[in-house]
Amino acid sequence: MLFGWWTMSMDMSLLAMEAQGVILQRLTMLSMGGPAAQMEAQRMVTEKVFAAGEAMMLVASGASNGKVIRNYRRKVQANATRLSKRA
Repeated sequence: MLFGWWTMSMDMSLLAMEAQGVILQRLTMLSMGGPAAQMEAQRMVTEKVFAAGEAMMLVASGASNGKVIRNYRRKVQANATRLSKRA
C-alpha cells in the first residue's frame, strides 16, 4: 500500500518539474513572437482541451489516479522533446 502512494507521489513530483520545463520553453518561444509562436499558442490550447477530455474519460472508465498522472506525464514529456528540438 505504501509503495503505491510513494510511486504516485514521485510521478506527481516529476510531472510538476517536467511541466515547469515545458512552461519555460513555451514562454520563451511565445515571447519571441512570430508565426511559430502563434502556432504554438494554438497547439497548446488544443492539446490542453484534448488532454482534459482524455483525463475525464479515464476517470469515467474507472482508471486510477496514477494512470491519469502517467498519461499526463507522457504528454508533457512529448512536448518537452518536441520543443527542445526547435531550440
